[in-house]
Amino acid sequence: MRHDFPIFRHHPELVYLDNAATTQKPDAVLEAERLFYEHHNANAHRGAYRLAAEATNLYEGVREKVRRFLNARSFREVIYTSGTTAGINLVAQSYAAHHLSAGDAILISAMEHHANLIPWQQVCLRNGGRLLVTPVTREGMLDLAFFEKQLIAGNGRIKMVAITHVSNTLGTLNPIADLIALAHQYDAVVLVDAAQSVVTHPPDVQALDVDFLVFSGHKMFAPTGTGILYGKENLLEAMPPSSFGGGMIRDVTFEQTTFASLPSKFEPGTPNLAGIAGLGAAIDWLQKTGSKAIDRHVQQLLEHATSQLQSISGLRIIGQAPRKSGIISFLLGDIHPHDIATFLDQRQICVRAGHHCTQPLMDFLEIPGTVRASFTAYNTIDEVDRFVEALSDAQQFFRAL
Repeated sequence: MRHDFPIFRHHPELVYLDNAATTQKPDAVLEAERLFYEHHNANAHRGAYRLAAEATNLYEGVREKVRRFLNARSFREVIYTSGTTAGINLVAQSYAAHHLSAGDAILISAMEHHANLIPWQQVCLRNGGRLLVTPVTREGMLDLAFFEKQLIAGNGRIKMVAITHVSNTLGTLNPIADLIALAHQYDAVVLVDAAQSVVTHPPDVQALDVDFLVFSGHKMFAPTGTGILYGKENLLEAMPPSSFGGGMIRDVTFEQTTFASLPSKFEPGTPNLAGIAGLGAAIDWLQKTGSKAIDRHVQQLLEHATSQLQSISGLRIIGQAPRKSGIISFLLGDIHPHDIATFLDQRQICVRAGHHCTQPLMDFLEIPGTVRASFTAYNTIDEVDRFVEALSDAQQFFRAL
């Protein structure tokens, strides 16, 4: 399916293995953005003329598409954001900050991205709450027994559990349904960060019974600056907005403001309308291709890459949970991850090097960072082999220095 992605037509030798950071965009997504600007460019919910109505219909049509994609009960539960980070911050400021009292707690895991750590940390600091952290094992698995002990010991004071479905560093696939059910037993509200799982494990929010769920468009072949916050309607209804401006009001005087109903009260200002058109096209492309088929393909790439990498002397894979998504982090002897990434770039192979916005996890593992390769639909076995061969060459190169 590489032919669907124009970047590979422009760079036929490119091996792009940084999909956990952002994915490339298929023709259909780029065309949807172009068509919006060429045929429908007007502000949604702002005008009484035909073009504005077309923009509004497209905007709300994609919302309905997202609702079906997530199996949400109502379009009112689907909030447009600029990405996962914005969605988490919205929940932190509009829900957690209003429900956390001194002595209460928010529970996260040690594998969380900074975006699913810092917002909760800051709420706790301001409200006198505690940030609790469930540790991971050396293999990169969540300590489930410790997670339950924390909930029991919380004695109802843990107001929020924020957990990733797939670790962006370790690739660990967490048993999210079990975690949600367990948290609910102790009256905790749950937010799931689905940024790394939305392509291969699209969530059914009703089956999961999740309270909040966030993901970014740019990690699922859609444009940057697009994302979704799903929230149960009763929770969103009770939450005050945290950003203010046009488009999210019902009535304004100099003395007070009455806010619009869901979902508009959380969507101030002019949205990324062309990006949202692209988000709708990305969902269409993903569903046509099939998440299960992509997951099978990614697992084949993961298994092949893991097997080949383990044959390289001195290479250590960081994160070896039995259930993983298409992410491999590793260290190669004492070669700095940045040096490896720079060497691979000379072979037109793109990988990520560093702490991957998970510095506390790196501190726990007592490493400065890793090299990370992440796979998706358009990657191939041949690319994996090129990647492994280049790593062997890098090892020889740096040994000779």
